[in-house]
Amino acid sequence: MNVRLLSFAILLLASSPALPAEPRHAELPSAVLRVLDAYDMSGDSYSAWIQPVDEVAPLLAVNADISRNPASTIKLLTTFLALEDLGPAYRWDTEVYAGGPIENGRLEGDLFIKGYGDPYLVTERVWLMLRQLRQTGIRSIAGDLVIDNEYFAPQTADPGAFDGQTYRVYNALPNALLMNFTATSFKVIADDAGGGVRVVADPHPTNLAIDNRLRLVDGRCRGYLGGIAFSAAPYPEGSRVSFSGDYASRCRETRLSRAVLKAPAFAYGVIDRLWTEMGGELGGSFRLAQVPETLEPIVEFSSPPLSDVIRYVNKWSNNVMTRQIFLTLGAEAEGPPATIAKARRAAELSLANRGLKFDELRLDNGSGLSRETRISARNLARLLLAAYQSPFSAEFVSSLALAGIDGTMRRRFRNEAVTGQMHLKTGRLNGVFALAGYMRSPAGRDYVVVAVQNHPNAHQGPGEEAHTALLRWAFPRL
Repeated sequence: MNVRLLSFAILLLASSPALPAEPRHAELPSAVLRVLDAYDMSGDSYSAWIQPVDEVAPLLAVNADISRNPASTIKLLTTFLALEDLGPAYRWDTEVYAGGPIENGRLEGDLFIKGYGDPYLVTERVWLMLRQLRQTGIRSIAGDLVIDNEYFAPQTADPGAFDGQTYRVYNALPNALLMNFTATSFKVIADDAGGGVRVVADPHPTNLAIDNRLRLVDGRCRGYLGGIAFSAAPYPEGSRVSFSGDYASRCRETRLSRAVLKAPAFAYGVIDRLWTEMGGELGGSFRLAQVPETLEPIVEFSSPPLSDVIRYVNKWSNNVMTRQIFLTLGAEAEGPPATIAKARRAAELSLANRGLKFDELRLDNGSGLSRETRISARNLARLLLAAYQSPFSAEFVSSLALAGIDGTMRRRFRNEAVTGQMHLKTGRLNGVFALAGYMRSPAGRDYVVVAVQNHPNAHQGPGEEAHTALLRWAFPRL
């Protein structure tokens, strides 16, 4: 049998729901059990699966069929299906339309911007898009900035519903015109010369007011964020953030990122700021409306290809980017407006078409930022085996964090024999610690590795310690 047929046969066997697993190890290694025992945790809270990519039976399978919350490791499913169904060269467009004639550099009407869900329309790329707009000859805009974000259905959820942290960037909601993840990075700087404290925002939307009540005091830097108290509140035209407290001079510089404006208002504020900095003028305010069907775009701005986008998603575990991709799967499969229900149906159909029917699967929003998401260790491993056999396996594997080198794994397994030998996706929520991906053995063989712990204290350190013990046990034995 040639190599291509052998790989295909392996994939079919790995995908079969009736596949019997006969692991060489059906119990957790003693190194893992010692960690669990030290924290008074039962082995029943822990699932593990390790399997050579070129064999049918796993090396290790423990609690493999228990449905567990995988946290952010479910991003592997979303990004794999995106590569398969959209293709690695897939790009998202953002379109700009002139709602009137352009005379002597002045647009006599509104400027329309229509989003199609670009997950990576960060500030630098917004600037590039506006530069292309300037190249059309427009210098000033007489009317409003009109945002058309109807490619995605309206998001009515409370961003703080998950954990009460309304303004944390990881809770940002998806939007068809999402700019910079709706995130503003605040830099707090002790200004000894001026005798005060400066707060610098990047980007700084024009509709975001900053109330700086910080006092500079002499002393050591103490406490979370150097003792800064942060709050935010909406006002009629935008949002206001407040910084207060005593800021020690030895703190020097502190950074925090927050999402304090809803996506359309944030997009308007960023565009208004950047457009003005480029010497442009915007006469009106902003509103939401559809682009008239009679208009043709004057700028079509494309995202990086999907193969690049998923690297930001998987290496750094970006939730809102994943949710943008997930909704795009639904829109491409069933047409706009994109909804979570459409995305779930599209994902489940795509999995079934590949022989990957996971009865216990619960996807929720596709990012893992959920209490409802569920999958078993066995089926997460089956997904990884299918991805390894995909024509786009190189793009998928390279999107994962390299142990001891980059992404969420950059500080783990540094300067060890296993450094750079594992491509992994991590996941952590309250009560959850998980990892999944690929390990290359000292002999040069590739293995799928999955480890998921669901326990009230898993996220506080025991889960990471147990997973580390598992990988260190496995690597020299493979």
